[in-house]
Amino acid sequence: MKKQNLLFFVLFCIVLQSCCPWCEDDVGGLPFESRYEPVFLSRAEFEQSVGVTNPLSIGTSGKIYVKGDFLFVNELNKGFHVFDNSDPSNPRSVKFLEAPGATDMAIRNDIIYINQATDLIAVEYVSESNTARLAKRIPSTFPELLSPDGFTAYDIPENSVVVDWKLKN
Repeated sequence: MKKQNLLFFVLFCIVLQSCCPWCEDDVGGLPFESRYEPVFLSRAEFEQSVGVTNPLSIGTSGKIYVKGDFLFVNELNKGFHVFDNSDPSNPRSVKFLEAPGATDMAIRNDIIYINQATDLIAVEYVSESNTARLAKRIPSTFPELLSPDGFTAYDIPENSVVVDWKLKN
């Protein structure tokens, strides 16, 4: 009986060897290591980063928001493309609302509320002049941005914010 228990224990250990969570995976890295590295902005740069620029081409689009004759398309972690949608069959690119780390937005009473990385910001967008003014910022409202594969950043420099992630080489 003792030999049978010992044999069962040895076989059990051999089978569990393939389930080692701290062992390296097939691609040469640890299984709990992100394939992406964070992109940081200093808190001062981050807080001054909201503005309106000339239209850009859409790269990685996110959520879409329609308000009146305007269409806002999220450029993931970069900002929002603003389109004149008065002719829905032919929307015309007007401006790009730059907000690094932006992932979502809502509009109420002509104020645009943006989830900008860890902060919630309120922006007044004036469609006639295509300008924007930061009305309010509430810092540290949201958790840090996660990497596309679901990991959080570590070793974040002091007074810095994660605004994007890029694939490691």
